[in-house]
Amino acid sequence: MDLKENERIDDLQFNNLKIIQNKKGFCFGIDAVLLSDFAKRMKNCDFVVDLCTGTGVLPILLSGKTSAKKIVGVEIQPEFAEMATRSVKLNCLEDKIEIINRDLNNLNDAVKSGTVDVVTVNPPYIKKGSGIINEKDTLTIARHEISCTLEDVVRVAARILKSDGEFYMIHKPERLVDIFCVMRKYKIEPKVIKFVHPDKNKLPNLVLVLGKRCGGSFLKFEEPLYVYEGGTYTDEIYKIYNMNED
Repeated sequence: MDLKENERIDDLQFNNLKIIQNKKGFCFGIDAVLLSDFAKRMKNCDFVVDLCTGTGVLPILLSGKTSAKKIVGVEIQPEFAEMATRSVKLNCLEDKIEIINRDLNNLNDAVKSGTVDVVTVNPPYIKKGSGIINEKDTLTIARHEISCTLEDVVRVAARILKSDGEFYMIHKPERLVDIFCVMRKYKIEPKVIKFVHPDKNKLPNLVLVLGKRCGGSFLKFEEPLYVYEGGTYTDEIYKIYNMNED
């Protein structure tokens, strides 16, 4: 496959899956990998939609980790969507994964209401109105609530999910009150949360959330995930990355 300037092909270290990335642009991080591992528990996952898909890493990983028959990735930025589409072709997954270059707030004709089994999302973390930003920069759009807000993501998920459909998201712990409030507003009940700590001696910097459309009110706290211990990855991280500890 022909690559563009500054692009490279990275091995995802799972089922021989690969992804195209731009070394001078946006590259996926550990949050996407952790979300794919958290979401692999999904049930009744015939139809999955990944909002804010970026370069498509989550749909590609989920294609190997789940039994999903169809995965649609939605990305507003055309350069990311185009790169994601080429990564899908690189992995010969055109029959399973479709990338849509669309504003998620304008999905009505692309994804019908109440038809989706699972929604996943690794959204922009930084709250709208925080700090001085360049609203045309692709990396800024990926990190800040410029093109979509937390409420946009949850509202759209609630519209397209079936009753009892599952919602998987990774976000920042400091946004938990906002997350739970907006989820309940749109009748997605928080069911499971899992905190991610950079180290055993540090506070969490990420949180994984599972919600259920029209689910009952019961919240389960899972054991926290620690990324590093003593300067090296923990056993759980090695397992998630499908790596052997040296």
